[in-house]
Amino acid sequence: MTILTLGRRALIAAVAATSLAGGAAFAADDTVVDSIHFLIPGGAGGGWDGTARGTGEALTESGLVGQASYENMSGGGGGKAIGYLIENAESNHGTLMVNSTPIVIRSLTGVFPQNFRDLTLVASTIGDYAALVVDKDSPINNMDDLLAAYRADPSGTAIGGGSVPGGMDHIVAAMVMESAGEDPTAFKYIPYDAGGKAMAALLSGEIAALSTGFSEAIDLANADEVKIIGVTADERVEAFPDAPTMKEQGLDTNFVNWRGFFAAPGLPAETLAVYQDAINKMYDTAEWEEVRARNGWVNIHHSGDEFKSFLENQEQQIGDLMKKLGFM
Repeated sequence: MTILTLGRRALIAAVAATSLAGGAAFAADDTVVDSIHFLIPGGAGGGWDGTARGTGEALTESGLVGQASYENMSGGGGGKAIGYLIENAESNHGTLMVNSTPIVIRSLTGVFPQNFRDLTLVASTIGDYAALVVDKDSPINNMDDLLAAYRADPSGTAIGGGSVPGGMDHIVAAMVMESAGEDPTAFKYIPYDAGGKAMAALLSGEIAALSTGFSEAIDLANADEVKIIGVTADERVEAFPDAPTMKEQGLDTNFVNWRGFFAAPGLPAETLAVYQDAINKMYDTAEWEEVRARNGWVNIHHSGDEFKSFLENQEQQIGDLMKKLGFM
């Protein structure tokens, strides 16, 4: 650990010395944390992966964090990584796990026994709209085309997603189908364990459309792999203005998925404060703005008790929605 001197830096160094065993340490100049290990509960190419790596990029490029490392741990709809973080809590105090709305959904549906209360809440960071995409060579060009194909051949017009049945991608697709006047529980949904696998299924023709995060859809569209046929924003998003909204196509569907970070239970308060400070300062950096704009994210920042209240409110809202859609 680099020794800091004078005033506030002396105090910071003392805090860092206390928390060093927990994995967070201060360094010189503007660096707040020496290193962070990001745990990603899904495979490469998904929204969690992009959020962790984008956040790590902004933190390290801005100098707020000395270095960042990443670990993908797929399995159990995210439950494997959550269980690992809890079961190895003391040795994981230098780790931040990315998660999002599915931690609420999958706890409600019993996909895994834990919930956000079993972890240390660090902060929510961004919001990502949802989107439906099709292969670039698909004859489907908009939501009317997709709905026409579904009505002509319901069993042969599957929608896939990178989440389990009853998960977020499924719920978004169900919301869209309900807005179109269809039975939200009747369409064929095929789940995949990560965004990359779901995308492979789309390209192979196994599914007709993919329900995914808008930031992932932007990356795929920019790579000329997909067409975005609908996004769940009220207005077109500046990051990809060619993507039409569901609302402009007559479908009253609005949805934004928060993403943020959690730490192992028992994380020392001093270490938690260090992580939260780094994330808070990140928002004022040009590096973060570049990452945020590139991905089409919106800033949704909650820390501490505010984050807890936010999650509890979403838990209630999503629980009511899932009952309405027949998923609970």
